[in-house]
Amino acid sequence: MRSAGARSKAGNAAGGRPAGGRTAGMYIEGRRAAAEALRTGFSVKRALVAEGEDRDAVLSKLVTDVHAAGIPVLCVPRAELDGLSSHGAHQGIALEVGAFPYAELADVIANAGEGPALVVVLDHVTDAGNFGAIVRSAEVVGAAGVVIASKRAAEVTVATHKTSAGAVMHLPIARVPNIARALEELKGAGFWTVGASEHAEGVCWDAPLSGRIALVMGSEGDGLSRLVLETCDDLTKLPQHGKTESLNVAQAATALCYEWLRQNSR
Repeated sequence: MRSAGARSKAGNAAGGRPAGGRTAGMYIEGRRAAAEALRTGFSVKRALVAEGEDRDAVLSKLVTDVHAAGIPVLCVPRAELDGLSSHGAHQGIALEVGAFPYAELADVIANAGEGPALVVVLDHVTDAGNFGAIVRSAEVVGAAGVVIASKRAAEVTVATHKTSAGAVMHLPIARVPNIARALEELKGAGFWTVGASEHAEGVCWDAPLSGRIALVMGSEGDGLSRLVLETCDDLTKLPQHGKTESLNVAQAATALCYEWLRQNSR
């Protein structure tokens, strides 16, 4: 959905631990993530590659691509990559990048264009795994962007990068100081704001999710805050027939993103 140039200098923010006496940086780790970073033009400072991996055809091809992109390659002991890896799943490569370049809310609105569009707004979602999964779902259905709180909320880290399957590199993510005010700004841009809440009277099949929709998801523990609830134009929920209390916020967001897509594909 976004223009290629809007994020061509992007980098994934992920705290690395000091390893082997080197200065800790910000890293994208893993072969798939590294390949996606190269493909999308992320600004990469250097690549750290595990020594003794030259017999691995897949990694060798990836290193060739890194060289072709003009990125310095440094061979390091595998233990060094283990030390900076957040999940121990570096697969022999990590790319050192700059801090993640968050978009402005105005950028997300501009990316939405003039027609039907989806913006996913997260009211203090704190779990990195949920955040990444939501970004992935939003990107897959063609959302214009994701809006998150600048404090007391999950941010883009290496964990988010992995759980989003690289979607953070394709979708503008805006951080705002006040979610309710952001919703008012989205309303001014023609968005109908719909909050996911157990307090909703109707289910998503009956909700007006066609056109320009700002889908608002609440935090894992508390749901939508009172002010955000009051700011939303409408509330909706997923139908339930089983005995489990509810889906988690990432699963619910995915279902609602696809309901938006369904209603806008008629």
